[in-house]
Amino acid sequence: MKQLFTTSCLVMALLLLQSQAEAQPTHGITFRENFYNYVTPQPDKADWKDIFSNSEGKGIELAYNRRLARHTWLLVPVKFGKATILDDNDNRRINNVLGNLDLMIQENLFKHGNFITPTLGLGVGSTYNFTTGDFDFNIPAALGFNIRLVENVYVNAQTQYRFSTNNNPGWHHGVGVVVYFGNEDRDEDGIVDKEDKCPDVAGVAALMGCPDRDSDGITDADDKCPDLAGTLAMMGCPDKDSDGITDADDACPEVAGIVAFKGCPDTDSDGITDADDKCPTEAGPVANMGCPIRDRDSDGVVDAEDACPDQKGPASTRGCPDRDSDGVADKDDACPDKKGDSMHKGCPDTDGDGIYDMDDRCVDVAGPASNRGCPEIKKEDRARVELAVKAVQFESGKAILLTKSYKVLDDVAAVLKSYPYYSLDLRGHTDSQGDEKMNHDLSHARAKACYDYLISKGIAASRLTSEGFGETKPIADNMYAPGRALNRRVEFDLIVK
Repeated sequence: MKQLFTTSCLVMALLLLQSQAEAQPTHGITFRENFYNYVTPQPDKADWKDIFSNSEGKGIELAYNRRLARHTWLLVPVKFGKATILDDNDNRRINNVLGNLDLMIQENLFKHGNFITPTLGLGVGSTYNFTTGDFDFNIPAALGFNIRLVENVYVNAQTQYRFSTNNNPGWHHGVGVVVYFGNEDRDEDGIVDKEDKCPDVAGVAALMGCPDRDSDGITDADDKCPDLAGTLAMMGCPDKDSDGITDADDACPEVAGIVAFKGCPDTDSDGITDADDKCPTEAGPVANMGCPIRDRDSDGVVDAEDACPDQKGPASTRGCPDRDSDGVADKDDACPDKKGDSMHKGCPDTDGDGIYDMDDRCVDVAGPASNRGCPEIKKEDRARVELAVKAVQFESGKAILLTKSYKVLDDVAAVLKSYPYYSLDLRGHTDSQGDEKMNHDLSHARAKACYDYLISKGIAASRLTSEGFGETKPIADNMYAPGRALNRRVEFDLIVK
């Protein structure tokens, strides 16, 4: 008995000492009068009507309560009482003096301070029979409720069933009072109210219980930007570029600047923000967009606006030279020595044919666009050239011109001299008689013979090309002599290149 009482006192003392050290959870003391029933209901013949009417004893209970979590409590109840218990050996009813020491977890289903709060409990415990000296291990399970009288004082009623290892289960029905004390924590933030500067709002220990939503170390009450982490110097507002201007008021929050420009920088301190300063690292006047007034080529166009700062030129071409004074800088002028216009890269239309010189193959002679600005060849002149296809003849199987072909080629040369902007493509062809390679070589040689004759008549080689295609491009059927005669030809094609 002494050992049991001593153990109970030590457990309660240790828990009280720990509560004083932590000074955070709420404590409580429960006093109850209990009604015991170890006879009815028996496990094998329960008569639930007799639970209170046939109670077989009474006792008192003193319990220490300690809150572990928001609704969870640790209870250490100590009970003493007297009960009449049926002796299994001779079926006699014997008065016994009993003591109980338990360790229970109790869940208060509603928040502390409610008018009525249901409770559920489960734990481990013991029963010591001072009359017989017997010890019994129990598992108590409890159901009860608290009714609030005044602040921290509650009427309590509880029914507890104790499972027994010695087959002595029993009911304990109790009514009493629970008194809570210690350091309250109304906002349940782990900081007791007497140390909590914000006792009604959950906060953090570092700020003595006051909230800090953005976790920047500044209480929400003192934080001008409570939802954005900031600095103490900025009263809790962010300043990413550390220029002393909060991001919300900073027009350039990523780059350190000055108050005069709402946080934007002015690197050269010329009174123009870097974003608007064409020379942000060199001071210059506003009139020159922040650039110093420099003119290396002394052409009256400052370097900042001079596209050719080392060559003199007029302002109309941004300081670049313009030899023909047509408003198109020489570097962009396709005809830098002839006055033109900017729409046609500075080129004129010398022959007035509507085709500007840059696209005109015959700049000094008018001609249609379809002929690239060159004059069309007269029909009779073109006919003289086309006649050569049929009239130019060679010795059989050779690339030697017949004498009668000279007059035809002389006419072709005369046409080329009359139209100096044209070139002539000479293309030789054969029929399909004989070896393919031999035919190819022969066609090439015959085109080259015409080429050489025209050069001998004063036609520049740059205006002539010759090529042989052999039997690959017939214009008639090679099965018959008339067709083969047509396929043996040299074509003369006048073109503007």
